[in-house]
Amino acid sequence: MVIGAGPAGLTVANLLRRSGIDCVVLERRSGERVAQRQRAGIVETRAVRMFTSWGLADQVLGGPPSDGFMEFRVDGESHLVSDDDGSEGPRARLCTQQMLVQKLTAAYLADGGDLRFEAADISLHDVAGDRPTVRYRAADGTRRALTCAFVAGCDGDRGVSRTAVPDGVLTTHTFDHGIGWLTVLADAPPPARPLLAVSSHGFAAHFARGPHASRYYLQCPPDDHPEAWPDSRVWDALRTRFADPALVAGPITDREIFRLRGHVHDPMRYGRLFLVGDAAHIVSPLGGKGMNLALYDADLFVRAVRDSVHDHDDTGLDAYSRRCLRRVWNDQEFSHWLTRTLHDAGDDAGDDAESGSFRRGLARARLDRLFTSRSAARTFAELLAGVNPAPTDR
Repeated sequence: MVIGAGPAGLTVANLLRRSGIDCVVLERRSGERVAQRQRAGIVETRAVRMFTSWGLADQVLGGPPSDGFMEFRVDGESHLVSDDDGSEGPRARLCTQQMLVQKLTAAYLADGGDLRFEAADISLHDVAGDRPTVRYRAADGTRRALTCAFVAGCDGDRGVSRTAVPDGVLTTHTFDHGIGWLTVLADAPPPARPLLAVSSHGFAAHFARGPHASRYYLQCPPDDHPEAWPDSRVWDALRTRFADPALVAGPITDREIFRLRGHVHDPMRYGRLFLVGDAAHIVSPLGGKGMNLALYDADLFVRAVRDSVHDHDDTGLDAYSRRCLRRVWNDQEFSHWLTRTLHDAGDDAGDDAESGSFRRGLARARLDRLFTSRSAARTFAELLAGVNPAPTDR
């Protein structure tokens, strides 16, 4: 049983089908809502190679390959940093979440998969036993119950899966950066490559969301409100922070404010319930690790289930949480490092003028090392590509 039809749940479902294992996917939202949900836009190198190993890359990865560079613009000065870690194989792909979800959905249904949208009042029972039961109300109003061997909880940070774990079982580790981002989706020309801008005016970023759309991010107070950012203020701030007076504007179709935070739930398993993706961990957006960690969890989970079902080998199931969390913490650290570096580098004072200027000096030194040191750039590329050797599967 798979709870949730986002990237994690649909990847689990497709890989299970490829492994000859039946499953049912339950999703509380409509198919249209799921398919249009705008989120991450890059499938990292490791995840591209994972889909390739399963024979799914051509079916589910839309969008062009990344050109392998990110642009860091510091006080208007451009620096290109490569994600080439020196390894062989396909590279990262520019693939938005909604495109990935649409293609994963089509691949699963074409393979005969069972996907049930608008499943309400989902509840999990007896997950600590040998045969968990999932109850829900179908779109036609009838109440149904399904018994299964395993439950993959892929329904995100606010889903029902984690609430099925009794109090006291999970340890939750949290961190709040104290930073807000205004995120803006606009019908405006995308950048040639991901752009991260640092200046005393605050952090800003620009990412492609298709051939004719862009996602922008603007640092702001975490308790700010979208209504305080009319279109004119958004475009003025972007042009200032990018040091690009000629930045082309376009109709803004969505805007919201969120806090940059991270949390990790440990362990990622309770009985026959396995937490996958955002149900187990949230990573601040810098570094593009959130969706890619979910894809990593999905791959490990399905391989473990396959070994258990076909070979009666539960080694992978027993090691699932430990193996996932090793990479989770590795990617949390990378995201935390990049978040602090890019925000501190533009902060002359902060709450404390003296410590703020000191943090700014440290962050600027880190950026200088990234731009000038071949070994620092190589380490960054390994972390960005997700193929770095640190979080091994031991």
